[in-house]
Amino acid sequence: MAEILRTPDERFDNLPDYAFRPNYIEDLPGYEGLRLHYLDEGPSGASETFLCLHGEPSWCYLYRFMIPVFAAAGGRAVAPDLFGFGRSDKPEDDAVYTWDFHRNMLVRFIERLDLRNITLVCQDWGGLLGLTLPMDMPGRFSRLIVMNTALGTGDRPLGKGFEDWRAYCGSTHDLPVGPLFKRSTSKMTDAEAAAYDAPFPDGRYKAGVRRFPQLVPDRPDAPGAETSRRARDWWQHEWQGKSFMAIGMKDPVLGPPAMQALHKLIPGCPPPLEIAEGGHFVQEWGKEIADAALAHFERD
Repeated sequence: MAEILRTPDERFDNLPDYAFRPNYIEDLPGYEGLRLHYLDEGPSGASETFLCLHGEPSWCYLYRFMIPVFAAAGGRAVAPDLFGFGRSDKPEDDAVYTWDFHRNMLVRFIERLDLRNITLVCQDWGGLLGLTLPMDMPGRFSRLIVMNTALGTGDRPLGKGFEDWRAYCGSTHDLPVGPLFKRSTSKMTDAEAAAYDAPFPDGRYKAGVRRFPQLVPDRPDAPGAETSRRARDWWQHEWQGKSFMAIGMKDPVLGPPAMQALHKLIPGCPPPLEIAEGGHFVQEWGKEIADAALAHFERD
């Protein structure tokens, strides 16, 4: 296997609004030799689990405002860092990162922790991957909180905005992660932007960042496309759980049009919560979203 990089622990010291204890798995089946990091907050005997899945180029820091709300409500909040991101190990070779590499890791992770009565909380790649999980893991998922994402079915145009983003990432070895977050989130501080940069000391650590845009299925036979089409049908015809949607309205790629299309696939999903100032990384308004989702689930 390619060289495995591990971000020094001191880069995660004193991050704003982030006082969570790290947890690690070092022997996940199929991923031996790689250390996976995850957060695990809330009561150990909680009957409900909130599985919070990040996307590109973020890590579980993205959920720092939502996790305390879920834990205070008596839930268990679990947020893994995908390999290549956050405090998880980072294979240096770009080719290591594939659709199946990431999706299979999530399946093994859920099985390893034996997560049940799961509320799937997802955005960006957390949704492209996460929305394909419940159909193949029956009995484990009961609710959904979905934000600024889509299904990569490979049978619809990806759009110019995404194509431009893909081309930029493909030509940029050392993507400026912190500045990207600062530009796309109006209220973000310099310290918060630096926290998103923490996992990546230099471009060698960013193979996963570079690869994700290239992995979005862009044709029917692309890896992940058939799985995503199965998921589309499953959500439309078989999902029976409770759902909640929030939309960062200023997201130029996965904003209102993409989310309205996804909304049509989810039976019983109420009108979305619209975050007027929210961009792609709408979890920066996470407390508002989490409070509204829990209130909806309690009413419903």
